[in-house]
Amino acid sequence: MADKHSPNNLAERVMARLSADIRGGRLAPGARLPTEQELTSTMGVSRTVVREAVAALRADGLVVTRRGSGAYVAENPTASPFRIVAPQLGRIEDVLDVMELRLAVEIETAALAAERANRKQVTAVRTALRDIDRALRGGEGAVPEDFAFHRAIAEATGNAQFPRFLAFLGSHVIPRQSVRLSVDTPAERRAYLDRIQQEHNCIVAGIAGGDPVEARRAMRDHLTRSLERYRKLAEGSKP
Repeated sequence: MADKHSPNNLAERVMARLSADIRGGRLAPGARLPTEQELTSTMGVSRTVVREAVAALRADGLVVTRRGSGAYVAENPTASPFRIVAPQLGRIEDVLDVMELRLAVEIETAALAAERANRKQVTAVRTALRDIDRALRGGEGAVPEDFAFHRAIAEATGNAQFPRFLAFLGSHVIPRQSVRLSVDTPAERRAYLDRIQQEHNCIVAGIAGGDPVEARRAMRDHLTRSLERYRKLAEGSKP
């Protein structure tokens, strides 16, 4: 059973409340959303959770952001956008489907990032990698940090459609958040997360080195291994 206090569930809660306010007319088209500080205070969540919620609302077409100004209700909020939501990922087979979708897109995302990323974007990818390290050292699962890492790579392509695609999927598609890991002890779980971080390091090396072939290979290896891990878990869950 999912932890109701997990970052994803908290982000879903913030998103649901703001979405209800928008659809119910309490936040009119063009109205400014409460600030991050106001939302963290009133909702009792972190800035990371608020940002994930606003990103999801933006992906749904309910919110637009203005640089240096904040987030605003869209003038014409869309009714039924494409978005994979958490209830659709209750079965591990559904998680595998999303992993295949990511595999098809993110391999080329990494290659484009290696070809196009400027110094600031490479720094952002490296910072995201260090954020994962920091979360792991604190004993956390690093799910929002992992998602932020992949989003930083998408932004490094210079093509806004790639980060928009990840926003549509949402951070809950990081598989270890959606299904129970087949590891029984804290040591086994840490070893599992360390292996993932080693794979992340290889991806960063390809991007920072401006080597699209290496970046593509590293991302393919990372996502393919993740897919295989969860396929084995799916097989183990079958009667």
